[in-house]
Amino acid sequence: MNSTSPTPNDNKLAQQTPARPPLKSLDDALLELLANASPLTSVEDVLLQLADGRVLGNDVVAQLDVPGFDNSSVDGYALNVADTSTALREGLPQSARIPAGHFSGNLAGGTVARIFTGAPIPVNANAVVMQEDCLVSPQPGGDVVRLTQAPTPGQNIRMRGEDIANGQVVVRKGTRLTPAHLGLLASIGQAHVSVLKPLRVALLSTGDELVMPGAVAADALPPGAIFSSNGFFLSTLLTRLGAHVTELAIVADTLADTQAALQHAANDHDLIVSTGGVSVGEEDHVKPAVQSLGSLDLWALAIKPGKPFAYGRINRLNAASCAHFVGLPGNPVSSFVTFVVLVRPFIDRLLGVSHAGVHALPMTAHFNWPKPDKRREFLRVKRNTLGGLDLYPNQSSGVLTSVSWADGFVDNPPSQSISRGDTVSFWPMSQCIA
Repeated sequence: MNSTSPTPNDNKLAQQTPARPPLKSLDDALLELLANASPLTSVEDVLLQLADGRVLGNDVVAQLDVPGFDNSSVDGYALNVADTSTALREGLPQSARIPAGHFSGNLAGGTVARIFTGAPIPVNANAVVMQEDCLVSPQPGGDVVRLTQAPTPGQNIRMRGEDIANGQVVVRKGTRLTPAHLGLLASIGQAHVSVLKPLRVALLSTGDELVMPGAVAADALPPGAIFSSNGFFLSTLLTRLGAHVTELAIVADTLADTQAALQHAANDHDLIVSTGGVSVGEEDHVKPAVQSLGSLDLWALAIKPGKPFAYGRINRLNAASCAHFVGLPGNPVSSFVTFVVLVRPFIDRLLGVSHAGVHALPMTAHFNWPKPDKRREFLRVKRNTLGGLDLYPNQSSGVLTSVSWADGFVDNPPSQSISRGDTVSFWPMSQCIA
């Protein structure tokens, strides 16, 4: 018998051990995840000043022009350009003074009007000259103003409706409101806005090794224990997306405790986010717990860090509905990265936000990465004063220092080595966590 031929025992073992499914690409995983996210529809009215970060529930249409009248963009003098030659040669008498908020009336021919920023342009005037370009001579009958530069029609005039036209959609449904949006809505008289109700998120950490910061002193930490950290950055990231976060107590590594915590969370939340326990070890109880309460897809992702990832649904008690479940890896950097690349766009979809993704920037690597992984990598880097990127020396998935040090990630394709001077795809941290 050929020594390389399989034995009957070898064949039997091969039949008993199922082949591992291929690693799922990040792009495929994101498409599959987003396909499960039906946008929420419940809305509420809030005061405009409380709407920062909230998602607009309907299109807002202007009921007036902004500005509502032609007005001056500078402090200066309004005139008709037909009088320019006289104004340049000998000057024109001032016939009116127009502060902001006061009706301007008509401008007498052959005169100028003193005008201030925001004040309405008088009838018959078609230009405003900055006061710095005027020479004012006091006379017994009033000031005479001579120009040092010839104006052009429309100069320094903000025209009615040039910012917003009556009937225009000012901000569209599904927009995550920023301070600039709030100012824009205020300019059309909005005191309240209709926004989606906040996403209710339960945050769950699993593991007998976890201890909450403050529960014991650092020098009294039991052997084998670590302080729980993932929940702190995940809670902040979720809050920045406008979620109302409930942080559940650390769940003990038992199936019964995990089932009870998940069921309790599902009844009152739209989404459950857990960290840890989504692998296949004997103490990883999240997978069977979710499966017993609903359904679960466990994905092995072709990214580094962040290979284990789970998505599922948990049925609510006494209701024909369910809560979404997302299981993140326990390693802190893996948890952070998978949140950024998968959970954030998933939450945006639930809220009806058009997720534009990260606008990657081409930048120069000031480091070497000679041994790339077969998976797509997210390397922690920081911009330097020379306009390039430095690499954090320890890229381990357990080194959270690499994330706090970094101001972005290099999105490195599978099996792609990097040499100093190469152009790489840079994800700014400000976009990832905004």
